[in-house]
Amino acid sequence: MPDAPVKPDLGALRIDAHKRGSRNAGKRIAIILFVLLAALVVVGGVYAYMHQAPSVQVATANAPDNGPQALLNASGYVTPQRRATVAAKITGRVMGVFFTEGLYVHTGFVLATLDDSDAQRTLATAKADRNATQASILDLQVQLKNAQIELHRAEELRTAGVQTQEALDNATMAVNSLKAKIDYTQEQVLAADARIKEAQQAVDNCIITAPFDGIIVSKDAQVGEMVSPISAGGGFTRTGIATIVDMASNEIEVDVNENYIARVKRGQEVTAVLDAYPDWKIPCRVRTIIPTADRQKATVEVRIAFDKLDPRILPDMGVKVTFLGEEAKAGKEAPASVTVPQNAVRDDSGQKIVFLVTGDHVERHAVKVGTTNGAQTQILAGLASGDTVVVGGPADLLDGETVAIKR
Repeated sequence: MPDAPVKPDLGALRIDAHKRGSRNAGKRIAIILFVLLAALVVVGGVYAYMHQAPSVQVATANAPDNGPQALLNASGYVTPQRRATVAAKITGRVMGVFFTEGLYVHTGFVLATLDDSDAQRTLATAKADRNATQASILDLQVQLKNAQIELHRAEELRTAGVQTQEALDNATMAVNSLKAKIDYTQEQVLAADARIKEAQQAVDNCIITAPFDGIIVSKDAQVGEMVSPISAGGGFTRTGIATIVDMASNEIEVDVNENYIARVKRGQEVTAVLDAYPDWKIPCRVRTIIPTADRQKATVEVRIAFDKLDPRILPDMGVKVTFLGEEAKAGKEAPASVTVPQNAVRDDSGQKIVFLVTGDHVERHAVKVGTTNGAQTQILAGLASGDTVVVGGPADLLDGETVAIKR
């Protein structure tokens, strides 16, 4: 008999309950260990972040020099003495523009041209009238020459008793009349020349040129636009072509409170600091004090000249100035003070403080603040020359807190 087929033993695939429970328990332990490890990493990172030393920037307190002392601070703007919005003398349409902003131009440089077709026709007409008048003078001169011959003949005949006195008088009148006509015609030629010059001026007015050497800071018209020296045509007509500034005439204009104007003298030394370059001290002098006060602001305008101009000094830049007094007298002790960057001084409930860096931690010091000159502040008491202070860092620094100095 053939062998009976072997039936698979499915029971051999069954997993015992105690083995299945052991494997699941191992997975759970592994998951728990992974979660605990991740939690430890997160907690450690948070702890390290919360307890890391804050990073700060520092600066050194410096003793001021014994030069002129600051008497007064003020703020103002750089303004040029010579600034012009160049406009056309006539109303016309712009035909060409030959400049861009920032271009340096010399006196007489052609900035733009206007449509001069009408002016050219007027000029041509005036020249034609002058030429026609001049031609009539030639005809009158020929007539005068003939009249003079007739007068000479009449005089001879009258002397011979052949011709009457009336004929002589008529010949004389003819000569004098032609001379008068020639004089009149010559005056007409002069008038025609004047009309030609007028027409030529109208043509020249169609060419707009630079009135002085300077830099163009504004382009106010384009080709095809109408321009006029007066505000005509509403918003469709320009009143200017370009704005030119003479950079060599830049100066500082500040308003000084009238209560302190007595501290300002003509020729007085001044230190200027541009808002754009807070670390650059520019030597200047008072050029003039405008002899009138503004009753609304109770100020007096003061003009300050730069000792030396620089391309970085641009019109309308904001500037802070310090009016300086005389230098400290020899042998006279100056007050023990230092200067620090302005951002080193903090305000704590109305009290001025700084954070002094000692080793790897900071100490809170109350200070007495003097004048501010540009980006530097005078410290009258509370610091010594050479002390290291915090100039940049978190706003919530604490006394005695450990810090890391940013290099």
